[in-house]
Amino acid sequence: MEQICVVTTVVDARSVADVLAATAVAGRLAACAQVGGQVDSTYWWQDRMETTTEWSVQFKTAPDRVDALVDQVRAGHPYEVPEVLVTRVECGEPAYADWVREQTRP
Repeated sequence: MEQICVVTTVVDARSVADVLAATAVAGRLAACAQVGGQVDSTYWWQDRMETTTEWSVQFKTAPDRVDALVDQVRAGHPYEVPEVLVTRVECGEPAYADWVREQTRP
């Protein structure tokens, strides 16, 4: 079974999330990208506890496209220290994994 990867991040504006999603899919670095609704994040930043509203983005990609996708997300990300997480998962549906691989070919 072909492995797929999910790359996730959060940003401070829906418009930024939409651009990151569209850029990754247009460049065939992700087969699809899902922008999630608002989430409230609480975290430490510069010695203060902060709470902000953010939008999540999940990208589905092939393992051999992860590095390029992560580089692109970082380059377009507005945060000084962006959250960019990579999860390697076994796909339960072989046809979906095949589709992800096919859609991430230039």
